[in-house]
Amino acid sequence: MTATPLRVGLIGYGLAGSVFHAPLIAATEGLALDTVVTSNPERQQQARAEFPDVTLAATAEELFDRADALDLVVVASPNKTHVPLATAALKAGLPVVVDKPVAGTAAEARTLAALAEERGLLLSVFQNRRWDNDFLTLRRLLTDGELGDAWRFESRFERWRPQPKGGWRESGDPAEIGGLLYDLGSHVVDQALVLFGPVTEVYAEADVRRPGAETDDDTFIALTHASGVRSHLYVSATAAQLGPRFRVLGSRAGYVKYGLDPQEAALREGSRPGTVADWGAEDQSLWGRIGSGESPLTGGGTPVPTLPGDYPAYYAAVAAALRGTGPNPVTALEAAAALDVLEAARRSARDKVTVTL
Repeated sequence: MTATPLRVGLIGYGLAGSVFHAPLIAATEGLALDTVVTSNPERQQQARAEFPDVTLAATAEELFDRADALDLVVVASPNKTHVPLATAALKAGLPVVVDKPVAGTAAEARTLAALAEERGLLLSVFQNRRWDNDFLTLRRLLTDGELGDAWRFESRFERWRPQPKGGWRESGDPAEIGGLLYDLGSHVVDQALVLFGPVTEVYAEADVRRPGAETDDDTFIALTHASGVRSHLYVSATAAQLGPRFRVLGSRAGYVKYGLDPQEAALREGSRPGTVADWGAEDQSLWGRIGSGESPLTGGGTPVPTLPGDYPAYYAAVAAALRGTGPNPVTALEAAAALDVLEAARRSARDKVTVTL
């Protein structure tokens, strides 16, 4: 017997809501996109066109007023609203998924986690890039010992956007929680913590490079992990030439991988999980290479088939957690640990010091 789908209310239908959350929710067995909250008439029209049966609401209050009709709330609104909306949802008795960053500070994230635990409700954070194709491949290589002992992890999330796009993500107002450190930095720091564990020291450099830019658009973070691994993380909107997405050096071999996971581009173009047979797969020409003493740019090393990316796995895990058949895929306490690092990085860049955690 098929279980009744869990009804999901989605707050926000901008980039995060329309490109990531709504399509992934709709593609997940056991979940049903019930309500979309947006006050923007164009976005309401877009949501109705893409999901004809969805209920539209102009405010989150309308959603919470019918909390009994829902099983999960997803907060995909601007960063500054994450904490108040997640708090309201939990107090209304609803489990919550919050887009990253879950909060502006680690203390706020831990307060949210405590509230969720007190209410006995799921609180999960959407760290979708744990399911990137290159990250899944690297985890397998490390687990299988193919690199030996990991020594250095280089991770780059770089773009070439010489003109600021504006909007809250690039606002200089601290209340907006904008800038690359908290945007792309949330991804690269989370990945580093998942791979190599807790951090003891943080050093960072943050620059505002583009004319008219208000917040960091070119940032470097160096982490020393308790395990002894060093992570060098780069996030930039000003990279005229893109470096490798990953370069990982170990005692036995190194792994170098160029190019981004294809899932975001596919979602932006309107492709949907379940409608294409090779979702998350990439062309063989983009496979990374593993080897020692050789340059992958000149054909050195051995090509490593890239595992398919799997963003749908996140919401499948959320559905399982809500039904009591699996763990929370990304806890708020894990997100708080990443925010500890991001806060330390911001302090390091501002004060030009190395911060000990």
